[in-house]
Amino acid sequence: MFKKKECVVMLLAGGQGSRLYALTTKTAKPSVSYGGKYRIIDFPLSNCTNSGLDTVGVLTQYQPLYLNDYIGTGLPWDLDRTFGGVHILPPYQGQGSADWYKGTANAIWQNMEFINRYDAEYVLILSGDHIYKMDYSEMLDYHKKKGADCTIAVIDVPIEEASRFGIMTATEDGEIYKFSEKPKNPDSTKASMGIYVFTKSKLEKYLREDSENPDSSYDFGKNVIPAMLKAGEKMYAYPFEGYWKDVGTITSLWEANMDLLGDSPALDLADESWRIYSRQYAMSPQYIGEDASVENTTMTAGCEIYGKVRNCVLGHGVRIEKDAVVENSVIMDNTVIEEGAQVYYSIVDADVVIGKGAVIAKDGNKANVTVIGADKKIKDGDTVEAGAMIN
Repeated sequence: MFKKKECVVMLLAGGQGSRLYALTTKTAKPSVSYGGKYRIIDFPLSNCTNSGLDTVGVLTQYQPLYLNDYIGTGLPWDLDRTFGGVHILPPYQGQGSADWYKGTANAIWQNMEFINRYDAEYVLILSGDHIYKMDYSEMLDYHKKKGADCTIAVIDVPIEEASRFGIMTATEDGEIYKFSEKPKNPDSTKASMGIYVFTKSKLEKYLREDSENPDSSYDFGKNVIPAMLKAGEKMYAYPFEGYWKDVGTITSLWEANMDLLGDSPALDLADESWRIYSRQYAMSPQYIGEDASVENTTMTAGCEIYGKVRNCVLGHGVRIEKDAVVENSVIMDNTVIEEGAQVYYSIVDADVVIGKGAVIAKDGNKANVTVIGADKKIKDGDTVEAGAMIN
């Protein structure tokens, strides 16, 4: 017996994240570290909690072990509920053969039973690889007010970047009359954020039809949305204003971390009215040595700083030893920068050791960020060129 829920959330978190290279060799993109103490998936999960939505299915596929462990029962996000809460939904074998998720639409279709068990009237579909704060309840209210079959969150992007996105063309009232997937010559700047509200009956109808089409890519942007638009369904664009970052590339992930720095950061994580929750670890307080220099840097519990740090984001338990220099970089959990080492414009994954006197990306810049994968050891005195990807 399941308690009825007006809206069920489906969070797509199975992406491989191949453009993040070494950072996603062993884990799915949504569980990549961000901002020192967070994982990317903390943002949509926290948004759900803050929006009053307490029934969330997390669809996993690629390298799910760490992500599954991290989410656990959902306690950090107040999603450990008797009725509802967070549920991990991997591909499974039903009657017939087992199928991997073939696309975003197919992933939801395979889990319609989860949605139907709560007798939901609406389904909110999210991506697990974006950094943003958003009140989904306001989008749901907009959807209901418009009497929409599908509502798509959109954000204005510069016209020169519009060809990278799915672009919505809508009336002044917000009704969508044209959708173009990565158009060469876009006629609108309203880019899809990959956030959808569907009236459940319509969603089920079009997913069923899509599942029966052998020529489909089983994708919302390529197949389901165009099919609904062609059929004349009521589709609306929900305008979003605020910080939003697709962290699907090394450059965008580095930029998103740098956006946390400064006296007036682009993304304010200290906002008490919209907290971002994460799984906490019991570690000692951070320590800054008497000869250390720290400028414009965020640090997490367990950090020990004895060298020079400038414009950096440091994860749990990072140790930067005497005479080491780290600038414009993201250093993830439990990494050690040994005495005299230098690190510039880099993302260094967890449990890495940068040996004494090693030099990483001396001539680096934000256009060629260097990446060092987890558990690596850079030998004493070694040099790593700017833009290198060490896996």
